[in-house]
Amino acid sequence: MLQGRDEMTESEVIVMILKGNQDKYRILVEKYQTMVFRTCIGFLHNKDDADDLSQEVFIQAYQSLNKFKGESAFATWIYRIAVNASLNKVRRNSRSPIFNRLNSLLVTGNEREISVPAFDNEDPENILIRLEKSKWIQNALDTLPENQRTAIVLSKYDDLSQKEIAEIMNTTEGAVEALMQRAKTNLRIKLSTSYKKNR
Repeated sequence: MLQGRDEMTESEVIVMILKGNQDKYRILVEKYQTMVFRTCIGFLHNKDDADDLSQEVFIQAYQSLNKFKGESAFATWIYRIAVNASLNKVRRNSRSPIFNRLNSLLVTGNEREISVPAFDNEDPENILIRLEKSKWIQNALDTLPENQRTAIVLSKYDDLSQKEIAEIMNTTEGAVEALMQRAKTNLRIKLSTSYKKNR
């Protein structure tokens, strides 16, 4: 918490940092490090990569702090940096087509590493919640268009409301709702198809 009887507001902390009190930046890092990490791992699916990228996000935020005008909440601003950094990292690390990767991940010899039920009639949101830590879901997420993936990650990994997601993505709540619906539909198709191909 930044606010309290004897504590500075977030705006006051930022002003002090911009005036040269660099040590105060740790207050913002401590407050937002878990949130930034959750966002990064939602895109990267790897703890070490997410740790490294989280540090990069805070370095970038520090270097750009003079550009923060307070027109949105600081949380919204740093979420945007985390999302953009994550998407850029994913683009740089783009590899082989999804289903080739799924085959190598899911099948070792004649044994399957993951047993996944049929998805045809199941709500993909329930699937996502239940299997979000699995490579199956992670790779299915990676095939979504960036805006759909961003909405899903912010909703399911960061547990944000549609209003908060709309602010971060600089769009409307209605647009976020539409993105979520399209993402769920795409996930249902992709998960069902991949399951059938690997049966």
